[in-house]
Amino acid sequence: MSLTNRYDFVLLFDVKDGNPNGDPDAGNLPRLDAESGHGLVTDVALKRKVRNFVGLVKGEQPPYEIYVKEKAILNKTHERAYVAIGAEDALKGEDKKRKGGGDTVVKARDWMCANFFDVRTFGAVMSTGVNCGQVRGPVQLTFARSIDPVIAQEHSITRMAVATEAEAEKQDGDNRTMGRKHTVPYGLYMAHGFVSSFLAKQTGFGEDDLALLWQALGQMFEHDRSAARGEMATRGLYVFKHDSELGNAPAHALFERIRPKLKEGVEVARSFDDYAVTVDEASMPAGVSLLKLG
Repeated sequence: MSLTNRYDFVLLFDVKDGNPNGDPDAGNLPRLDAESGHGLVTDVALKRKVRNFVGLVKGEQPPYEIYVKEKAILNKTHERAYVAIGAEDALKGEDKKRKGGGDTVVKARDWMCANFFDVRTFGAVMSTGVNCGQVRGPVQLTFARSIDPVIAQEHSITRMAVATEAEAEKQDGDNRTMGRKHTVPYGLYMAHGFVSSFLAKQTGFGEDDLALLWQALGQMFEHDRSAARGEMATRGLYVFKHDSELGNAPAHALFERIRPKLKEGVEVARSFDDYAVTVDEASMPAGVSLLKLG
């Protein structure tokens, strides 16, 4: 069933004693806004968690396969699309392999949307090598930003083993290896999201997909545990549903109704209990309803 409503949503999540999104250009330190000190988590990291959750729940079976996943070879997936639509001949010859015919590309793109959840949800550029076109996804996410500035702590850690005999000889059998670990003591993060029914019709993103997206945003951290990420949890999912496809109010005005703030007397947050989340439900714009899903 296709979507007939616009949605805007606010996602609140937190991290305790973990690295929610390391920056590979900065020694994998937690991402920070250099000017304000607020923590950042990229939209790519959040989408990765959604993809992993859907792949886990749906067993990587159509129509819920995941296109962008670990160790995937994208052009091999594109070739599957060409074979499925009966266009194997288009794969012969380098020129055809790079360009593809117009009708063939459209059919391949539609096949990818029909079979891969993340393609019809977030979109994809599938013109690398075997051309399956481009898809603009109906679901878009912003970077998540911490409500207050956070600090990145550095911890020295040791391993009571070495990798090679040569290392052991250098240490006279001590076999102690030093390392570093970076964590955020505590941070509450907020991300904004948007769902377009117009783009949903183009990709085939329907009501079942939307329900799965809400489920993933609410539970994705429960199945993404690791020592590096510490304790992460969704703390709120606030969905503004519009009665129309165009929308009944600006997204930014709706987002401003969700206001997390440190409780009086708390100077440094170390848990979600240190925050109060105010939700302004008074005088909601006509045609907009608020759904609290997390």
